[in-house]
Amino acid sequence: MAKTIQGESAVWEMVIGLEVHAQITSQAKLFSGASTAFGAEPNSQVSFVDAGMPGMLPVLNEYCVEQAVKTGLGINSAINNVSVFSRKNYFYPDLPTGYQITQFEHPIVGEGAIEIDLPDGQVKTIGITRLHLEQDAGKSIHDMHPTKSYIDLNRAGCALMEIVSEPDIRGAEEAVAYLSKLRMILRYLETCDGNMDEGSMRADVNLSLRKVGETKFGTRCEIKNVNSLKAVQQAIEYEALRQLEILENGGTIDQETRLWDPVKMETRSMRSKEEAHDYRYFPCPDLLPLEIEQAWVDGIKATLPELPDEKKARFVKDFGLSEYDAGVLTADTTNASFFEEVVATAGDGKGAANWVINELFGRLKKDDRDIADSPISPARLGQIVALIKKGDISGKIGKDVFEIAYTQDRDPEEIVETEGMKQVTDTGAIETAVDEVIAANPDQVEKAKQNPKLAGWFVGQVMKATGGKANPKAVNEIVAAKLGL
Repeated sequence: MAKTIQGESAVWEMVIGLEVHAQITSQAKLFSGASTAFGAEPNSQVSFVDAGMPGMLPVLNEYCVEQAVKTGLGINSAINNVSVFSRKNYFYPDLPTGYQITQFEHPIVGEGAIEIDLPDGQVKTIGITRLHLEQDAGKSIHDMHPTKSYIDLNRAGCALMEIVSEPDIRGAEEAVAYLSKLRMILRYLETCDGNMDEGSMRADVNLSLRKVGETKFGTRCEIKNVNSLKAVQQAIEYEALRQLEILENGGTIDQETRLWDPVKMETRSMRSKEEAHDYRYFPCPDLLPLEIEQAWVDGIKATLPELPDEKKARFVKDFGLSEYDAGVLTADTTNASFFEEVVATAGDGKGAANWVINELFGRLKKDDRDIADSPISPARLGQIVALIKKGDISGKIGKDVFEIAYTQDRDPEEIVETEGMKQVTDTGAIETAVDEVIAANPDQVEKAKQNPKLAGWFVGQVMKATGGKANPKAVNEIVAAKLGL
């Protein structure tokens, strides 16, 4: 959706900030040793701490702290050497203790920034306000019984990073670009798997409208727990138009929390928006302030992997790729690793990118497969690119080799040899084929001499006569010479 909306009385712009809840990749929860594995039987991964049993004390998981620090470094944010856990008090059936252990005034990660790539080619910086650690609540299930709700506490106590952006986002496209980039970084860092469909990454969308040219923010509404990129875009587009209609008709926006209904494709009111004082935050009496040494932070920083922006720049520089192709290949760590393995065998960065993006990705999409399940290995795809580069096969024959290697699990070099697919580079044999085509088509010869563009017809006939095995470059050169072009 556009950054601005034309109303009857004014032009309005969206002001959006996102609060992303990312579940930390860890085998144990934030304050207990219970498992975090997805898909387990309901209430089978719940410790006494998670269940809020009296007298149970939380014990902080150091690995989760390390993952939060790593994420903070990956989003170019300040790491706070001292942070404090607080209790956020509210009552809900899937929160057994009646409070959530979180961080309020003193988070573990402070201000930072992420650069996003927009569809028009521009790069925009989105500010990060903070990242704080907190425990997740359980899950309420309302569709298993006509009059009862069920509670699953498997998720209760799982470690979350809440990553809060500045209100720098203008429109649905920017919101999707920001979420995509953040998820990409988390996956590169291996601090969150980013699987929104499993609930391990969820977004709260804060949106308000203001007239273009104004600097004061309008009254915002928060859309809770949106769990897909598509839903984020749809929710923003709907909510912006809902607020526009109210404002254009002289009404005022009520600050509230809303839910996105993907069936009715609308947001609906959930509750009036709480303020911090409604939660009665206070430091958690069971946990001391978290103090981390700078040397430990520096050690984590030294182990950071190559992040998406760095890898993209390297692919452009080292392999001569376009910004677009490099962006496609670095959008996912698995794609990037696969491509680099192809290059290692092929010795041709541009050729490898072309075959990975166009042939492999296209075929995998058609077969509804993931690249991790690709029937053709990076080494074998690299062999095909290398055979084309050496001139042993043409690009057209390469597609036939790819099809056989993909469907029959065969080695490309073996396919070329046993199937007689090797490209004809013998200029004598090609010259003979050209002579035969010219002799058989005298009328076309005269036309081609008058219009050199028609020489392509002869090239096509020679390629057809040789079963596509003739070297196209050699065919073009010999045809031109024979026709005196």
